Amino acid sequence: MGKPGKREYVQVLRLMEDFELIDVHGAVRQALNMGAIGYDAIKHLLLCRIDHRPPRLDLGIYPYLPKANVETTKPAAYMNLLAQEARKADWPDRETGGHAA
Repeated sequence: MGKPGKREYVQVLRLMEDFELIDVHGAVRQALNMGAIGYDAIKHLLLCRIDHRPPRLDLGIYPYLPKANVETTKPAAYMNLLAQEARKADWPDRETGGHAA
């Protein structure tokens, strides 16, 4: 989802400033199972969990919204990113001729 997806991710993380981790985690899992991965959906599910009321998320009335397809990230993917960053740190800085910080 690019930059907007990163913004939504940060908004979801910020929910933990006001709510318990276990409640946020439950709402995220529920949203993933429903295919609703947006911040608004997660916050709605979170508030419904806390208030002990059923959520009102009928995605059938929003056929234009993309269906979420979330895969499990493999730890090796993170290791590859770390290795790429380490290689970048060793590349000479084009502007100064030195090494990048």
